[in-house]
Amino acid sequence: MQKTILITGCSSGIGLSAATQLQQKGYRVFATARKESDVQKLKDLGLESLVLDVNDSDSIRRSLNHVLEKTGGTLDALFNNAGYAQPGAVEDLTRDMMRAQFETNVFGAMELTNLVIPVMRQQGHGRIIQNTSILGIITMPYRGAYNASKFALEGFTHTLRQELRHTNIHVSIIAPGPIASRFRQNAYQSYQQTINLQPTRHSAIYQKMEKFFFNAPESDRRFTLPADAVMTKLLHALENPHPKVHYYIGMPAQLFAFLRRILPDCALDWVIDKTMQEESK
Repeated sequence: MQKTILITGCSSGIGLSAATQLQQKGYRVFATARKESDVQKLKDLGLESLVLDVNDSDSIRRSLNHVLEKTGGTLDALFNNAGYAQPGAVEDLTRDMMRAQFETNVFGAMELTNLVIPVMRQQGHGRIIQNTSILGIITMPYRGAYNASKFALEGFTHTLRQELRHTNIHVSIIAPGPIASRFRQNAYQSYQQTINLQPTRHSAIYQKMEKFFFNAPESDRRFTLPADAVMTKLLHALENPHPKVHYYIGMPAQLFAFLRRILPDCALDWVIDKTMQEESK
C-alpha cells in the first residue's frame, strides 16, 4: 500500500529534495509551501502541492484537512521541515523578532504535530520527523534566535517521543550541518529587514557576516552538503522498524554532537570560536 507523507517548507533545499525523491520512491507526497507561486512550481514538477503557512493556524488546519480528505483520513508520516534563521546578536534581538522566529520554527511545527497525532493514534502507526539543526545541540554567536528556537524544538520533540513511547508512533530528529539551499539568502533577507535597520555595537561583525556567511559562493563553503544528503537518513527514519532518535547529517554535525558530549563548555566555546574565525578568512 502506498505510504503518504506531508512535508512543510518544500519551496527549496531539504524540503524540495525530500519531496521529489520520496515521490520517486513511491510515496504519495503532499509537498507544501507558504507562497502560491512556490506551490505552482511544485505542481509543475508533478507533485501534489498545497499552501501551508506554519505561522497561520487556519492554514495549518485547512491543509491537513485537505490531505486527510485525499487519503481517506490517514497519514503515514509528517516531516516538519519549514524554518528560517533570524541572525543577530542577542542584545540586538527585539521581542517581535524572537516571536516571529518561534512562530515559524517552533509553534507551527508543534501545532501541526499535535493535529496529526490523533490521526496516527486512530490508524495505529505513524512517523513524525522534525528537521532541527546541529544548532539545536550546540550554539554559535550571532544566531541566538535560531539557536533558541532549535533547542526548543529539540526539547518538545524529545518530550513527545517519551510520551509516545508505548505507541507505534515513532518520533525522530534530523539535525543537519551546512546544507546547500536558500537558507543563507533567506537569513540575509531577514537580517536586512530587521538587524540592518538599527544602530548596533556589532556592526563590524555584521559586515564580516555579510561577506563570509550571507554572500559567500557555494564553492567557498567548506563541508556544505547538497540537500539530497539528508535522504538516506530520512528514509531510515521513515522505514526502519527501530528508527533512531537523532540523525546527524554531515561531518560538522557529527563532530560537534560528539564534542558536545565530551568537552566542557569552555573548551567547546574555544573550538566554536576557532571555527568561526576560520570561516571568516
